[in-house]
Amino acid sequence: TEAWRRLGDSVPKPKAILSISAHWTTRGTAVTAMDRPRTIHDFGGFPQELFEVQYPAPGDPRLAERVRDLLAPAEVTLDRSWGLDHGTWSVLVHAFPNADVPVVQLSIDGTKAPDFHYQLAQRLAPLRDTGVLIVGSGNVVHNLGRIQWTEDAKPYDWAARFNDKLRSYLATHEHQPLIDYTTWGEDARLSVPTPDHYLPLLYVIALQGENETLSLPIDGIEHGSIGMLTVVVGRQSA
Repeated sequence: TEAWRRLGDSVPKPKAILSISAHWTTRGTAVTAMDRPRTIHDFGGFPQELFEVQYPAPGDPRLAERVRDLLAPAEVTLDRSWGLDHGTWSVLVHAFPNADVPVVQLSIDGTKAPDFHYQLAQRLAPLRDTGVLIVGSGNVVHNLGRIQWTEDAKPYDWAARFNDKLRSYLATHEHQPLIDYTTWGEDARLSVPTPDHYLPLLYVIALQGENETLSLPIDGIEHGSIGMLTVVVGRQSA
């Protein structure tokens, strides 16, 4: 969380944020289009303090319409019922704690293959030129079934290998192997048992220009099977 705070301080204040969260997986693609998105507490078994967190950032219906237009011919629904789930607010509450930047969420179509998401994300590139920060929120290693609830749990070997392999492809700007991660064998099957938490990464790297920098301000695997790798495309201030 401290690193997320530093990350928020290191970038120019965005005019708006478009978030792609692992926690809004839909059939088809949707984008939130309300003026005041609600804070969604879509989890269970955690301390009451987390259920009391509110992130009252405004929405941006005009941005939602712009996203819909950019993603054509893919059909995108303007949604007025979802809000900001914990994949979005649990990061933004640290990076932009004042909640004064408009936030729009784009859903992940769970019926589509990884290459669809990568190609869809590329159409969002014009937003970056208008001051919109695009955020993908998930975990590249995310296996809740193998989690170890101890502070000193070491990463599983398969989780460490998958994370290291992914980092090597990021370092060399090789995106196709990252799109084709399901071909990596048992390490991928265990690290990414379902695609929802991995796909937000593709929305980030799809926007990397050919000569654009990429940095990893956060890394590490918590509780054996939860990766905390954070990927930033573009420059940050010192």
